Amino acid sequence: MPKRLDIKKVMVIGSGPIVIGQAAEFDYAGTQACLALREEGYEVILVNSNPATIMTDTNIADKVYMEPLTLEYVAKIIRYERPDAIVPGLGGQTGLNLAVQLAKKGILKECQVEILGTSFESIERAEDRELFKELCESLGEPVLPSEIACSIEEGLAAADRIGYPVILRPAFTLGGTGGGFADNAEQCAEIMRNALSLSPAHQVLVEKSIKGYKEIEYEVIRDSNDTAIAVCNMENIDPVGVHTGDSIVVAPSQTLTNKEYQLLRDSALKIIRELKIEGGCNVQFALNPLSFEYYLIEVNPRVSRSSALASKASGYPIARVSAKIAVGLTLDEIHIATTPASFEPTLDYVVTKIARFPFDKFADASNRLGTQMKATGEVMSVGRTLEESLLKAVRSLETGVCHIYHKRFDSMSNEEMMEYIKEGTDDRLYAIAQLIRNGVDLTLIYTNTKIDLFFLEKFRNIVEFEKTVREHPLDEEVLRDAKRMGFSDKYIGQLWGLSEHEMYRLREKWNIFPVYKMIDTCASEFDSYVPYFYSTYEQENESVVSDREKIVVLGSGPIRIGQGVEFDYSTVHAIWTIRQAGYEAIIINNNPETVSTDYTTSDKLYFEPLTVEDVMNVIRLEKPKGVVVSLGGQTAINLAEPLAELDVPIIGTDVVAIRNAEDRGCFERIMEELGIPQPQAEAVTTVEDGVKAAARIGYPVLVRPSYVLGGRAMQIVSNEETLRHYMHTAVEVNENSPVLVDKYIMGKELEVDAICDGRQVFIPGIMEHVEKTGIHSGDSISVYPTFSVSQAVRDKIIDYTVKLGLKIGVIGLYNIQFICDNNDEVYVIEVNPRSSRTVPFLSKSTGVSMADIATRVILGHSLAEQGIHEVYHPDRKRWFVKAPAFSFSKIRGMDSYLSPEMKSTGEAIGYDNSLTRALYKALQSSGMQVSNYGTVFMTVADKDKPEALKIARRFYNLGFNIEATSGTADYLRKHGIRTRLRRKLSEGSNDIIETLRQGHVNYVINTIDLDQHSTRLDGYEIRRTAVENNITIFTALETVRVLLDVLEEITLGISTIDAE
Repeated sequence: MPKRLDIKKVMVIGSGPIVIGQAAEFDYAGTQACLALREEGYEVILVNSNPATIMTDTNIADKVYMEPLTLEYVAKIIRYERPDAIVPGLGGQTGLNLAVQLAKKGILKECQVEILGTSFESIERAEDRELFKELCESLGEPVLPSEIACSIEEGLAAADRIGYPVILRPAFTLGGTGGGFADNAEQCAEIMRNALSLSPAHQVLVEKSIKGYKEIEYEVIRDSNDTAIAVCNMENIDPVGVHTGDSIVVAPSQTLTNKEYQLLRDSALKIIRELKIEGGCNVQFALNPLSFEYYLIEVNPRVSRSSALASKASGYPIARVSAKIAVGLTLDEIHIATTPASFEPTLDYVVTKIARFPFDKFADASNRLGTQMKATGEVMSVGRTLEESLLKAVRSLETGVCHIYHKRFDSMSNEEMMEYIKEGTDDRLYAIAQLIRNGVDLTLIYTNTKIDLFFLEKFRNIVEFEKTVREHPLDEEVLRDAKRMGFSDKYIGQLWGLSEHEMYRLREKWNIFPVYKMIDTCASEFDSYVPYFYSTYEQENESVVSDREKIVVLGSGPIRIGQGVEFDYSTVHAIWTIRQAGYEAIIINNNPETVSTDYTTSDKLYFEPLTVEDVMNVIRLEKPKGVVVSLGGQTAINLAEPLAELDVPIIGTDVVAIRNAEDRGCFERIMEELGIPQPQAEAVTTVEDGVKAAARIGYPVLVRPSYVLGGRAMQIVSNEETLRHYMHTAVEVNENSPVLVDKYIMGKELEVDAICDGRQVFIPGIMEHVEKTGIHSGDSISVYPTFSVSQAVRDKIIDYTVKLGLKIGVIGLYNIQFICDNNDEVYVIEVNPRSSRTVPFLSKSTGVSMADIATRVILGHSLAEQGIHEVYHPDRKRWFVKAPAFSFSKIRGMDSYLSPEMKSTGEAIGYDNSLTRALYKALQSSGMQVSNYGTVFMTVADKDKPEALKIARRFYNLGFNIEATSGTADYLRKHGIRTRLRRKLSEGSNDIIETLRQGHVNYVINTIDLDQHSTRLDGYEIRRTAVENNITIFTALETVRVLLDVLEEITLGISTIDAE
């Protein structure tokens, strides 16, 4: 049926800030959907509070509202805009839950807004555990025995009836938050308590555990005509028990017989027909490896994380097709490349997805994987065989491994490793490979892991071929076979004693290079050309090289803490600008969740690992005019030097400029020449040197490794003992990786993103952080324009920014962080010679499209030629606030105390004419529970008590109850504030933990004294419990002051009639 003509204006709800379990894949889906709806001629209204993404760019939708995703704001926008319809299934769980609320509250009915796509009855039947169970039983589809519990007692009784082990799943949560396996009543009670508090419906499903079954997913799509197809099926290498977002996933499935494949496909299509889903849908199955018995695990009636992977794996744009189905088109009317969308894709290659975890940043956090998702991002790779695909994925991860080998398992005994692999972990793959190297029988490994023997045999093929490579150094045929299997130059070089550079020259000598194959949904059965390629060592090359001038842009790889979707924003803008300028734009990237890896974004997409070897192979084929490295975050910047050594033309900020900014010696010389103050600092290469340097500079000092991203392993230490502990545990200190010891200056932190063309500098805006120095800039609340510094300070910042950009030699974007102390003295902390994580926020706040201007500069158009003559862009009249979003509840053992080490996974924006309102919106958008009554629990370090007293008084005047630990309580009482005492753990009491669990406390305020160890342990337990019970926690008093400003603004005061 043709598209609907009675609808003119459509509203799309986004998914808000990025948290673990809901990441950039929804940005990709939302962007595709908005563009698809506009392509069909509809006016699109977008609501999404995440400033970091392409989706919230003003040229993606007709109108963009970056307001908090809560019922009151979205209802206001609906009443103001009066859209004809709303598309709920594209903003992940957040968008779906919000649409359900709008319908239940009657707002959609009142404003006559229609729901497009899957109806609410269908959504409810798929999401509500009981209804879903009834549906499956009516179709004769097997579901697990399960019961719903609404209290801990009910949960324990249900578990007894079903029989342990059981799995607990809270209803309506994201990425399995709060769920887990319980083997006995004690574990069940603990998980139950947490799960009930996290479920918006206070429902938890207690279900029989089928740990060890194969986990299979089908991505299916259906239209209003009841045409339904399976787009792609995927198999998890890890069996049931590890969340599919954390699992290693291959597509198409590798171990299913034809009978099993058809059985599950029929079941998936039967379910979506019965649910009457219109659009994409994800169905998860558990299959008994020893029989044809299977269970339906769940159905996601929306575009999900797996849809992004399935879209990239098959070349079938699920979100785009879903959006068109929502407005009435049918699959046979929608075209993809040369085939209609009703044509089921076929894959003649193997796709592997491996998740990227944040454990490298949080050494203390547990790396055990379960039903709750912990990954921040993922990489995907494509090869002709499973071995090739897997090895390409491993080297895409950027975790310091280039093969299925990890040095930590060298020293482990077989017994220890056999025990270690029983549980899913982020590095289990490397332990299994090590066991195979040590000759352990595959059946024993299977018994401990339940990973199918087919996959274990593939791992063994790789391990056995390592021997062949080692025994035949510099053998041409062996090298060809190793490359065919997916071995990296780096690993072969390690076995043969050659560097990566020498390996490249050797392949050049023997002419061993890959060809590129096309991903075109139809396994080349039809004549089609889709500019989407992967490398493999075969004969026929399908990538047609044009004679146009080409520019290659390097992407930023998997999303991780410190390098998120913000870098994809700059990459995509660069591609658009390069295409406008008449060049052929080519992108190399390996992240399936992003807009940059959508083949319609660029002229050509190469889905490859971002390593010197894989990038060089593309460059050798395409012979570009230039390669841009300054937009893909630290990933791309780190490739600049090795690529330049291989004579690659790097355009924009070049290797010399990067070294000027990142090499400590070069940078200090530049600072001295320009006479710009910076904190006193020394680079040391041994522990003893570090101790001496700290004594000279004077404690407290900030210590960190020299080349870092997102403040990895940075710490403020205030005495020799902690310094020694840090130098021994957190970093490897040696000649090649010095550690920097800086004087820690307390002050305001400010930051600038600027563009330099070699002659002139343009600064769109200055941002000021709410928190003082000592908290990573990515974790602090950032405000544009500045709100508390003098004009003299702003002038100094502008002056230093101009001088540094020109002196370092930046061509394009760069970012500088400053400290301003109490005497208005300005120091430079660091210069990043690349696009930074604040570029999207600042671009959207100032209205200056920085990535576009910078790309034109890189292509040789000066700022003056672009009509930019001012140094500083005039400040906007409104306030814009960026607040961090954290995922502490997802990762056990991760400390929520904010420090120079970055911990936030995403960001949200708030803007208004008044600063306090803008802050209020930003805090709401970031997911904070802002309540203006209740109880505040305080435990603060001695040095903070005078400040804490002022804060406590303001809370007290607003009507809050104050509770505190003994030291803080005594101090507050002495100054006339009624305070309830809670005894500490170190005083032998469990009082605090119980209070937090009962849910009366709204805010926890906790600061620590770096010198006192006992308070740190107490504080850690308090923070952990607060996070587990969803209580807002503050570890910086500046943030609390901002919150109080907000609360005082939104709370109506009371007084007697005769008060003055």
